[in-house]
Amino acid sequence: MSFYDLLKFDANGLIPAIVQEQKTGRVLMMAWMNRAALEKTIATGRTHFWSRSRQKFWMKGETSGHVQQVRDIAFDCDGDVLLIQVGQTGAACHEGYQSCFFRSVEKDGKSVKITESRLETPEQIYGKK
Repeated sequence: MSFYDLLKFDANGLIPAIVQEQKTGRVLMMAWMNRAALEKTIATGRTHFWSRSRQKFWMKGETSGHVQQVRDIAFDCDGDVLLIQVGQTGAACHEGYQSCFFRSVEKDGKSVKITESRLETPEQIYGKK
């Protein structure tokens, strides 16, 4: 039995993947994988995902250079979520933050605060569009 048989992909063949910086434990991002993206991630040691909006594969850092070197791949007890620990180069967020989770809800339940400094602007990462 392959470990793939223990995973529960959804009706679209996807499974959520939480990406965490191994050294710090900081959650960097969440993205979707299908089996082919997971296989490519394992084969290359770099994270690959399936874009639901663009309907195509993508490698984290393919345009920004902010790649993720895979350190460990785990899955939860139900087999329906992946936890991928990585060594992150540069910002994980396409908006230039270390983590995609750079905003928090204030205690008033209405306001939002930025919780970390931006490492680079999107223009610095991707150039002018």
